[in-house]
Amino acid sequence: MANSEKKPEAPDKIPETKMSESEKIKFAEERADRVERATRMAEERARAAKRKAGSPESATSDDSGKTSDESAIAKEKTLSHYNAIQRFRTRTYKVFIVIFLSLISLVVLYPLIYAVSAAFSPGRSISATSIIPFGGGFTAKHFERLFTETNYLIWFKNTLIIAAGTSLSTVLVCSLSAYVFSRFRFVFKKSMMLALLILQIFPSFIGMIAIYVILLRIGGLDSLWGMVLIYLAGNIPYNTWLVKSYMDSIPRAYDEAARIDGASSARTFFSIILPQAKPIITFLAIVSFTGPWMEFIFAKLILRSNENQTLALGLFSFVTDRKNEFTLFCAGAIIVAIPFVVFFVITQKVLVSSLAGAGVKE
Repeated sequence: MANSEKKPEAPDKIPETKMSESEKIKFAEERADRVERATRMAEERARAAKRKAGSPESATSDDSGKTSDESAIAKEKTLSHYNAIQRFRTRTYKVFIVIFLSLISLVVLYPLIYAVSAAFSPGRSISATSIIPFGGGFTAKHFERLFTETNYLIWFKNTLIIAAGTSLSTVLVCSLSAYVFSRFRFVFKKSMMLALLILQIFPSFIGMIAIYVILLRIGGLDSLWGMVLIYLAGNIPYNTWLVKSYMDSIPRAYDEAARIDGASSARTFFSIILPQAKPIITFLAIVSFTGPWMEFIFAKLILRSNENQTLALGLFSFVTDRKNEFTLFCAGAIIVAIPFVVFFVITQKVLVSSLAGAGVKE
């Protein structure tokens, strides 16, 4: 037949003549090589014929190869696209955070910067100051007027005395009461603690008339010690709970060891418990000191004479309906910030060192 393939010719048989063993082995190897070459050639011719005929197996293999290559390329493109999207999201998020924090900082800092610029700006009223900080010029005459034409130094001294007295008395009374509630057992202990907690529910303004009448009876109206008494009474309930909670975490083994050595309860408190509670005492002193500086309502109710007024009353007198001294008000407000900054710088070091060294373990 015309399409029939030629079969490989059979190799020659081993001649019947006498041959040595090595010659026979060599002849057999040559015959196997010839058969293998012939078989390989036949397979190559068959594959070539299938390609020419366009067999479906070859097309399928080619298509599968192309499909695998295309899928790999598609995966690489998808991965690169996903990475690009992630990078874009990260950059957008960072830009948004920066813009948001910048706006918040501007909202917080602009009033402070505007107050500083108003204190150094010429003019008296708020309408005379520029919206742009330091846009209307620069002058220091407001500070000069503050110390020469007003009682600012007297107001500052009165406020400082009230703040220092309130801080010292609050620390002493609240720490002692917290020690009593933390270490001793007595009748109505829980009821008294609950009463202190309930007192925090009602605002102090409810008792303004009662406070005024009590101070009138004891001669505390228009006096600095009367203001200290009011602030002390308002600080006792919450701060007693605060200090008591901290003293409860101090082990009672210290108290027992002190009693064995013969120390009294007062000696135990001042020599052992109070140093251990130094962090909360420092915090209490800071809060009690900063409170009276800008308190206005009770100062307006109790203090009447100009020589006993505090900074809040004195500065408010610059921006009333009859008087519009906004730049002078800003100058006085800036000076008020000086003792706050100094006090916080000093107490911050004490507070950090106390927190670092006051760890107590049972």
